[in-house]
Amino acid sequence: MEMPLAGALMAAQLSTVVVNPRQVREFARATGRLAKTDALDAQVLAQFGEAVKPELRPLPDAATQELSALLMRRRQLVEMLTAEKNRLGTAASSACPDIQDHIRWLEHRLSDLDGQLAQAIRSSPSWRERDNLLKSTPGVGPVLSTTLLAELPELGSLSRKEIAALVGVAPLNRDSGTLRGRRTVWGGRSQVRAALYMAALVATRFNPVIRAFYQRLQAAGKPNKLALTACMRKLLTILNAMMRHQIPWRICSTS
Repeated sequence: MEMPLAGALMAAQLSTVVVNPRQVREFARATGRLAKTDALDAQVLAQFGEAVKPELRPLPDAATQELSALLMRRRQLVEMLTAEKNRLGTAASSACPDIQDHIRWLEHRLSDLDGQLAQAIRSSPSWRERDNLLKSTPGVGPVLSTTLLAELPELGSLSRKEIAALVGVAPLNRDSGTLRGRRTVWGGRSQVRAALYMAALVATRFNPVIRAFYQRLQAAGKPNKLALTACMRKLLTILNAMMRHQIPWRICSTS
């Protein structure tokens, strides 16, 4: 619901940024404000903006917002489809035909929606060019490519450390004194990270660069989950460089 408001504020040439509500809530707790009302929220937002000075980022244009909405609907359909398939395994025989009908309907709608997403990308020369670049990479399919176009427009404009932190695949320190805690990844754009995870999983089998990197980490004794997270970060770094320099995978992988 914040997007129309943010658009109106920007149209009025007012500096506007959409921030993570969790960060604002934690800021409120840190300043001793445990109660929550509209008036208190307004005060906390003003104090947060003055103290933190969050980075201003351009609001996605209307076409990107529509693409993001279609992508969100696709995720909802996939979740419903997964739930129905899980129910089918334990449902009574009398309920199975209805569940199967619903599964077929959801699969049909999912196919239609994939067609809409593909058509939306083909209709834009800029998106089409970026999509072709991204999908030239082994392991990157339509879902990750569309997710990056819709929900990570900063790809190619930030450094490798900045883009990793934005997505939430940068390792975070957990040290205190002489204690060196395990590095973890946290925060960032969860939907981008979920799509990147599946792509990295495929890339460990079919992308020669990511596969060699994954095998090297495994040989060094790294846990599989840690090695896969590192592959996610490496794949994102490669895609970021490809978008920055506008070079396809074949040229990037040999340069």
